[in-house]
Amino acid sequence: MLKIILISVAIFLFLNLLFFLFAPPFIIYRILLVRTKPDKWQRKCSDTKDTEQVTMFAEGEKWGEKYSDRREEVSIESAGFKLSAWYFDFGCDRAAIVIAGRSESCLYSCYFAEPYRKMGYNLLLLDNRCHGLSEGKYNNTGFTEYVDILAWARFLHDQKKNKSVLCHGICMGAAAALYAMVDSGCPDYMAGLVADGMFTTFRDSFRNHLVKDRHMTFPTTQIVMALIKKHSGADAFHDGPIQRIQNFKKPILFLYSREDRFSLPHEAERLYEKCTAPKKIVWFDKGVHSHIRINNTEKYDEAICDFIRSEMA
Repeated sequence: MLKIILISVAIFLFLNLLFFLFAPPFIIYRILLVRTKPDKWQRKCSDTKDTEQVTMFAEGEKWGEKYSDRREEVSIESAGFKLSAWYFDFGCDRAAIVIAGRSESCLYSCYFAEPYRKMGYNLLLLDNRCHGLSEGKYNNTGFTEYVDILAWARFLHDQKKNKSVLCHGICMGAAAALYAMVDSGCPDYMAGLVADGMFTTFRDSFRNHLVKDRHMTFPTTQIVMALIKKHSGADAFHDGPIQRIQNFKKPILFLYSREDRFSLPHEAERLYEKCTAPKKIVWFDKGVHSHIRINNTEKYDEAICDFIRSEMA
């Protein structure tokens, strides 16, 4: 009888250990990368407890309202999904696409639009796949979303008659834009990329998140990367911008903060060094991940304007 009790206790403890190790990664994946209900990742502030995020969203919303007479709700179909965006027509012959990161919508992207308007660009501000009014369920960290960027670029060129398209990507948005612009189907009129906080691989960025939040990196990283592969077909563990950047040929501006704990400075330097395209990197002393501009607005905007003057003329 004692032997049976001990075996039962051992099995119970073993099953609890398995649950403790393997359940959290699936929960984290669903929280971070799956639109589990229709009102998730809508056109609203993604973190009302973060004062900088609230300010960025409010200022972006204000910018969108200021130019509402220039704004049009537009949509396309890509990979079977209906995608939505705001298009601001300022009467220019070129356009910039602002591609936000995870959990953000076109309202958030308005916050980054002003330097492009100032430099003579029309603006396309996206609801990424499974965000805002766009359809979709899984965020595949750019591995599948890059085809949406190519489709939006064609829309800007073919339907809105823009002669060239410049991309501005934040975090995952930067990765998606990079994947689009190294694809064999990328058109010549996609002219360049401004990359704010681009990660080397999502694996590295995700692991850095876990370390910051004091979560176990194993087996969480491995399971989440496997789930991304399941839904995207891409090897998220061994593929990313650091593997593809050498194929990038257009001018690129890298924007990084030394306070970024997700796209770490030494990782950013590796990515920059591997890039052989016309390139520039601008460092900022303040700003957590994706929050560079709010801490350094004048320098941030001027870096973009200088890049456009020197590379997009």
